[in-house]
This record gives sequence, structure tokens and C-alpha cells, in this order.
Amino acid sequence: MTDTRNKPNVILINCDDMGYGDLGCYGSTRNKTPSIDAMANEGMRFTDAYCASPVCSPSRAGLLTGCYPPHLDFNRVLFPADPMGLNPAEYTLPMLFKEKGYATKCVGKWHVGDQPGFLPLNFGFDSYFGLPYSNDMGMQTGKAVSWKCPPLPLMKDHEVIQQQPDQRGLTERYVEKCIEFIRANERHPFFLYFAQMHVHLPLYAAERFVMQSQNGDYGACVEEVDWSVSALIHELKRLHLLEDTLIIFTSDNGSRGDHGSSNEPLRGGKFTNYEGGQRIPFIVYWKDHIPAGTVNAHLISHIDLLPTFASLISHPLTTQYALDGIDCAPSFFSPEIMIRDEFVYWGWSSQNKAYLNAIRMGEWKLHVGTCDTGGNRPAAELYNLRTDPGETTNLHASHPDVVAKLSKRLAYWEERYGNAYHADSTGTACHACGRVEHPVTLTEYDENHPYMVALYDKNDRG
Repeated sequence: MTDTRNKPNVILINCDDMGYGDLGCYGSTRNKTPSIDAMANEGMRFTDAYCASPVCSPSRAGLLTGCYPPHLDFNRVLFPADPMGLNPAEYTLPMLFKEKGYATKCVGKWHVGDQPGFLPLNFGFDSYFGLPYSNDMGMQTGKAVSWKCPPLPLMKDHEVIQQQPDQRGLTERYVEKCIEFIRANERHPFFLYFAQMHVHLPLYAAERFVMQSQNGDYGACVEEVDWSVSALIHELKRLHLLEDTLIIFTSDNGSRGDHGSSNEPLRGGKFTNYEGGQRIPFIVYWKDHIPAGTVNAHLISHIDLLPTFASLISHPLTTQYALDGIDCAPSFFSPEIMIRDEFVYWGWSSQNKAYLNAIRMGEWKLHVGTCDTGGNRPAAELYNLRTDPGETTNLHASHPDVVAKLSKRLAYWEERYGNAYHADSTGTACHACGRVEHPVTLTEYDENHPYMVALYDKNDRG
């Protein structure tokens, strides 16, 4: 049974590229995360939570809609002035909350389209403040000025309010906007989607965190995220709203595994369908409602958030099509309840093709393909994730019955959404992504513009 007490405010914190092993509560000894660890100690920490994709744009599309990315025809990373975006006809999380009378706000990274019809206010958010795409897509030292790197736009609603903002102060500005929104809705239910800039490359943190970090700039960015969580919780306590607010902390995909990041003890990282690419931190905190100090080892995914929130706020879904997500709200209150027993791993492609690479059912995971920055390739790998979460021992040859069972389920998903390994496999249930004919950049370089930062001095790309 779903908890039927007061319907909560909801804060969804989605980090960028934070790995499974980057937080103290997930085993990190390199980064100090006392506020996030306290959330886990006083709430519920999931060990087997999955993002929708190992790269940011399709992952965020899946989180917002409750659908696997190929369902949305959304399988690649977007760039400035990209003709592609999330279809405005899709039903999204903020629309759900708006229909229930909630105030809604998006702060931070958007990255599902930067053309006018693809921005946050078109998908149910009342207001927006943040970067429309990744923080490495601005003007950097050593990077030519081109359509792929115009001045980085900081936006308020539909308007660019600053170009090339100082990224060292951006998290503090984001927190300020979050707190303004919370205060403005002290007596009104609200949904806040805080999509952190950190820890995507390039790594810019405030000097305080750089000076105290024991893990370089990466640790500084992780610890600034932790500070931001503490600031929001402090404000909720001050306004006596903490008991009325459900907070979820997670990440859009695994870490890169470099610059001090970690997916330990998992194999692989961002860009891949190994566990390090898609198994991510996932903490649920609702004071006096969620059982404190609980570790939940059942499967859950970002695509489950939309139907789960619909259940928690007692609002029937009005979307006209079937979601891939499942209502997991019962497991928030009774962690022994298993809701999801299956998860499908889709590869990404710069050509926006849907590669069906792996499936997990219970403890077993079958890879029929792999993906990384070099593309997608066929594979034949079987792992028992309960005994071997690091995917070190391939059991494909010794368990043909398991391979056959999982292969049958893969055939079902291929029929629904296609599989680029097979040229004639197009899928029967896919939607069309949004597209425009003549996309334009939000900003253009102007040699006379008084940029705060003319060129970002770090040229790392994430």
C-alpha cells in the first residue's frame, strides 16, 4: 500500500556524471559527503538503481517521461543549435505535478533540446534558471569558435541572461534560485527539479571546496554538491517543511572513471552499458515517512519516477500511451517489496540509432552488445550480478538456459523499439522525437561583448 498521508512537496536532485563510488554512503573514502550520507542514514539507499542511458540527453529524456530512450526516438547527446529535442507532445514529470496544482521549477542543466519548442517551460515547468546543455559546450581555451561552441548561455525561462558565466559561482547561484522558489511556495505544494552542473567536465568549484578537497577539483565539485544539499535541507527545516518534503538524490549516468571519479566496485563507466555506466546513486529521503537507515537491494530506474510520483500524490496518469516505468512507491515504505524485476540497457549512437545491448532479469544480466565512445559492437556475455557486480566472470557458455530465457525477453523489446544491429528492425511502438528545420544557436560570439569569462581556462570535454 502506498503511504496515504499528506501529499509531499518533491525535490528531485539529479547530478551530472556522479559515479556509484563517489559518495561516502556508497563507499567513497576520497570525497567528504556528510549531508548526502545523512540523507541515506535517515532515509533509504538503493543499491541497484539505474538511469535510462549511459549518456546525458537520452537519460534525462527517460527520467522526464518514464520511457526508455528508443521509445522516444531519443538515443544521442544533443549539441548547441541541435535540430533534435524532446517532442513537446510527450507527457512529463512537471506536467503531472502541474495537473495536481503544484508549483514547478527547473534549476540547472536541461539538455533535451535548446530550440524554442524544446525548452523547460514547454514541458510543464513554471520557471527555469540554468544552462540548456552541458557546461563544456561553451567557449574554452583551445576550442575554435563554431556552431558547437558558441558562448555558454545562462537562461531565465526563455531568455539568455548571461553569456559565459563564471562556473565557479554557478552552483551557489543555483542554490539561491532553489531557495527563492521554496520560500515563494512555503504554503503551496511544489516540485523542484534541481539538475546539478557537477560533476561534468570541466570541473569548476568555489575556492572554499578546492582548498579543502583531498581529491582535487573532482572532490571539490562533489563536496560542493554536498554543500548544496545541506543548504536546501537547512532551508526546509527553517520553514518547517522538512517533514512535508520528499527528496530524491541521484545522477544522470555513471562517472567517466577519470579525474578522480569512481564507479567502484562496478565495471565500466559513462558511455558504456556495463554497470558502472548505468547503475547510479539513488537516495530517497522523507523525514518520518521513509524507514530510516534502510538499504533497498531491489531494482528501480529513473523511468519509474513518473508513475511512482503519480502514485505518491494520488493523481491518475493522463498520458495516452503505456509507460516503460513502473510504480515503485510501495517499496519506498516497505523495502522488502520487489516491484521491478527487469531492466533493459540501450546503447547510444551519434546517429540516434537504438542499439539493444543488454538486459537484466533478477540476478542475471545478458550482454548481446557493448557500447563506449568507439561505438556499438555485438557481444556474448552473461553475468550474475548478485555474486559478481563487477562483471568479471562471463558465464555465457555455462548457462545456456539463462541465455535463452533472457534472449526471449530481448526479442520482445526489439519488436517494440527496434535494434540497430539488425537493419530491418525498426520497432512498432516508437514515437518521433521533436525536430526543427532551421535551428539557431542561443548565442553568437561578439568581440565587443563584455564577457565575464572570455574563454574558460579548462578545455576538458565530458
